[in-house]
Amino acid sequence: MITYKLKTLIGAIAGDIIGSSYEGSGVKTSNFALFTPFSRFTDDTVLTLAVADCILNEKDFAKTIQQYGRKYPRRGYGGYFKQWLKSDNPVPYGSFGNGSGMRVSAVGAAYNTLDEVLAVAKQSAEVTHNHPEGIKGAQAIAAAVFLAKTGSSKLQIKEYISTAFAYNLNRSITDIRPSYVFDVTCQGSVPEAIIAFLDSTDYESAIRLGISLGGDSDTIACMAGAIAATFYNQIPDHILQFAHKQLPNELLLLLAQFNEKFGG
Repeated sequence: MITYKLKTLIGAIAGDIIGSSYEGSGVKTSNFALFTPFSRFTDDTVLTLAVADCILNEKDFAKTIQQYGRKYPRRGYGGYFKQWLKSDNPVPYGSFGNGSGMRVSAVGAAYNTLDEVLAVAKQSAEVTHNHPEGIKGAQAIAAAVFLAKTGSSKLQIKEYISTAFAYNLNRSITDIRPSYVFDVTCQGSVPEAIIAFLDSTDYESAIRLGISLGGDSDTIACMAGAIAATFYNQIPDHILQFAHKQLPNELLLLLAQFNEKFGG
């Protein structure tokens, strides 16, 4: 049996891997196979662990994210981000894509105050996603993880995120699903990922609900999975086992080191 005291990162990674089979498929049900021959880790996992490495080893966000992206190519990076990866002098490009939210969960897991979480989430986002919505999306996911880690209820998480970030969380996945379309913006996927968590009963249901929207499945499941894993502090062992099998040893080692330092 695989055990993690701190389940945030493996929750994000497993969500990414499960969602990878369904990105762009338009699936509109939560009744689907968790694992398929096409399940793999994507840019969500690579960059989540890049941010974790930055925190763990006090590295520069821009340089480290670029190094990881170059080391693990062809993992589904967006077009502008690919150009940023190739640049000899990478500068932010005003993005409000959900890449800032998908990679930020380690921030919510690592720091001890909400002020720190919001500040570092901004730093992790703005090396690429320096649009206000890109920064807001990262801060919202990181804050939700932090609140889940520190014992807040779902209602408290919902009220804080709604107030601080002006996201409409007074919707359900059932309401959203019929008309939802593929959307890679923070404003079009971060609230939905949080709602998938709020509507869930456990980790697996959060993943299934997020993917059932038929959108950017790996990223929504990654974000929802990070929050749900932190809140419920329980992930089925068969999901952990499958996720582990997809990751190279160096990423597993980083994951273990992060959990050893921040797992309490």
